[in-house]
Amino acid sequence: MIEQDWLSERFAEHQGRLHAVAYRMLGSPGEAEDAVQEAWVRVSRADTGQVENPAGWLTTVVARVCLNMLEARRARREESAGALPPEPADPHATSIHPTGQAGPEDEALLADSVGVALMVVLDTLTPAERLAFVLHDVFAVSFGEIGSIMDRSPAAARQLASRARRRVQGAAGASDAARSQKREIVAAFLAASRNGDFAALLELLDPDAVVGEVRGGHEVAAFFAGRAQAARLALVDGVPAAVWSHRGQPKAVFTFTIGDGKITRIAIDTDPDRLRDLDIVFLRANKEQ
Repeated sequence: MIEQDWLSERFAEHQGRLHAVAYRMLGSPGEAEDAVQEAWVRVSRADTGQVENPAGWLTTVVARVCLNMLEARRARREESAGALPPEPADPHATSIHPTGQAGPEDEALLADSVGVALMVVLDTLTPAERLAFVLHDVFAVSFGEIGSIMDRSPAAARQLASRARRRVQGAAGASDAARSQKREIVAAFLAASRNGDFAALLELLDPDAVVGEVRGGHEVAAFFAGRAQAARLALVDGVPAAVWSHRGQPKAVFTFTIGDGKITRIAIDTDPDRLRDLDIVFLRANKEQ
């Protein structure tokens, strides 16, 4: 009983950090919570007699759970829903700061922007690359500890993190330009829709564009022509989108997937529970004025 009480206290003490690690690894608050719960199941059954560093041990357990989840996700070949996936707000992450040895100057900059950047390249990183990058660059875990989690050498862990860092750095540099382009395309789409400008809508839509059950650029243009009178340009969790509100309450969010400068897919979400959790900031655009 004493050992179980000690373990419960240590887990509660480090739970915020554990959730932050899982969130950065998985990119989903819900999955992060599942990972932390699974980690508790594992540690509650473990022999803690030889544990000298509870924080490090618990981080290792959570990291292994996340690695398994990422590998299962990759095996299922799940695809990202959008070109620039947003970063959900994580209430635990704001109080977590990297500790330990400092890295190169650019790593400190990456640590500040890793949330959005990592979402952008989420599907391009292997589970091992993601684990090595997040644990080292964001949470200052040593390559020796990272290697032990993956059953690899510290040098191999360092190489994985370096490879992932290059991808994230490239994505972070391209992120602002991509978002600016997307904002202009969404603003133009809303203006064309309001004006019933069928030709302008066709110019913005990919020939194989999809919205719900409607497929094809001509069909989607006909569907939206003259119908977006109340929709407004907005940032939804930091990503350009459109929002229809009624009496100040969001009722529908339109998210856009862009490929080669054309709209390839428009998703419409009207679920009140999901909309309630979104961070929505309305914008003004020249094309709307």
